[in-house]
Amino acid sequence: MPTGDARRTGDARARTAQRRRPELAAFLRSRRARVTPADVGMPPGLRRRTPGLRREEVAHLSGVGVTWYTWLEQGRPINASAQVLDAVARTLRLDPPEREHLYRLAEVPFDPVPEPPVQRVGPEVQLVLDALDPNPAVVYNSRYDVLAANAAYRDLYALPAMRGTGVPNVLWSLFTGPADTCPVVHRERELPVMVATLRSNYGRHVGEPAWEDFIRALSAVSDCFARLWASCEVIPPGPRVKTFRQESVGELRMTAVSLSIDGLPECRIVTYIPDDAETSAKVALLRGRRERLWSPTQEEADAFAQGWNAENPIPWGDGILVTDL
Repeated sequence: MPTGDARRTGDARARTAQRRRPELAAFLRSRRARVTPADVGMPPGLRRRTPGLRREEVAHLSGVGVTWYTWLEQGRPINASAQVLDAVARTLRLDPPEREHLYRLAEVPFDPVPEPPVQRVGPEVQLVLDALDPNPAVVYNSRYDVLAANAAYRDLYALPAMRGTGVPNVLWSLFTGPADTCPVVHRERELPVMVATLRSNYGRHVGEPAWEDFIRALSAVSDCFARLWASCEVIPPGPRVKTFRQESVGELRMTAVSLSIDGLPECRIVTYIPDDAETSAKVALLRGRRERLWSPTQEEADAFAQGWNAENPIPWGDGILVTDL
């Protein structure tokens, strides 16, 4: 016998389904009304009073029964497959967001059409990155390509281009560059996490040439990457405190904050915040160097070496950049 919690859960699901059906009906009617016979290669006909297509016309063009489509548009509790919804979506000329909305209203799992990795961002995104200064900020796609960055990011981490594309790539740089110049501390812990995150993203792009070529090429030049990739570990992206090494100031502990970007699927803005007071002081020194293009005097260097505290702050600003590793 179901418990009280189970009954409440079942009631909530039933109410959700009842609300979705009239929403589905209204959505289909509105999309049908905007598609004209000319849009689908049909003659307009005489005495047409229905705006857009008739129900039987949508059913015929979609290859489904008239009664079934009528029930679907009336919001009746019938089952719909992904294949049938795709056919209706094509007939109604739905764009990707509308297609996803149709799937969700019909309670059918949505599988978006795979898209190649985004390779550039617009100037408005660059303005956002620049406005985040003094915090370092960067835009990555799901393959860890660097699409844009602010000055703080570029100051600390110079990435070589990814082979064959000209786009800087964090993974390519880490796995092919000299280990003694790597900005990531604890490589043995951080690199497996990055590869597992990449595999999590790869699940949406299996078989796509751009992804397969990237995995194949990086595996060929890095035995370490090949071994980690073969382990098949999967980890979703998430916040982490990471330690970085900077030549002039030493180690930096940074917390990554990741934000999605509307209109750029699978891309994110990542900015870094110092995790402790010592890192904040080092961040201040690096930013001052960038803005004033000077080296600290001996007195300033001595003050820095003695450590930062609230009574004796280092007056050089606050912000640094590190990469999302």
